[in-house]
Amino acid sequence: MKPEVIQGGMGVGVSNWRLAREVSLAGQLGVVAGTAVATLLVRRLQQGDRGGHMRRALSQFPDPEVSGHVLERYFVEGGKSADQSFLLSPLYTVEPNLDLQRLTVLAGFTEVYLAKEGHSGVVGINLLEKLQLSNLAVLYGAMLAGVDYVLMGAGIPREIPGVLDRIARHEAASLKVALAPHSASADVHTEF
Repeated sequence: MKPEVIQGGMGVGVSNWRLAREVSLAGQLGVVAGTAVATLLVRRLQQGDRGGHMRRALSQFPDPEVSGHVLERYFVEGGKSADQSFLLSPLYTVEPNLDLQRLTVLAGFTEVYLAKEGHSGVVGINLLEKLQLSNLAVLYGAMLAGVDYVLMGAGIPREIPGVLDRIARHEAASLKVALAPHSASADVHTEF
């Protein structure tokens, strides 16, 4: 049965795993926002991961070395003090480092895993075509967690269907990066 309601994939952390889970439990399509999920994960861990939800999802990630590294780097037992600054996740470039890609895969996995945990309802992830640099890693993590739908906004995602097919086969994937008009490098790709 197809859902009658598709929950909007609103902004950074607005459409989080809790909201998507509740919508999915009601028999509709719950959608997590995929924008800045790595930042959300590292902040939640530094705030002490109240309820242990992030750590529970991380324990289910297929590569315990990756999840262990992220926990070691970002988790703060009991949460950081109010006067401490957050340790930030690195920023994306066209050629992100491996640690950032792994963190982003893990974050996409975590958000979808928690939204789907313990029920058979459907969950989607929403990404923005215009924020391209992290999309491949987020999609891979979401697919590892069994995401049911991928929704894209803020552009025309022409390459995404082929990317999803390649990711599903665990093959290398790339996306053309839109650069400012009249840029010297008109054919730049981000790869995963």
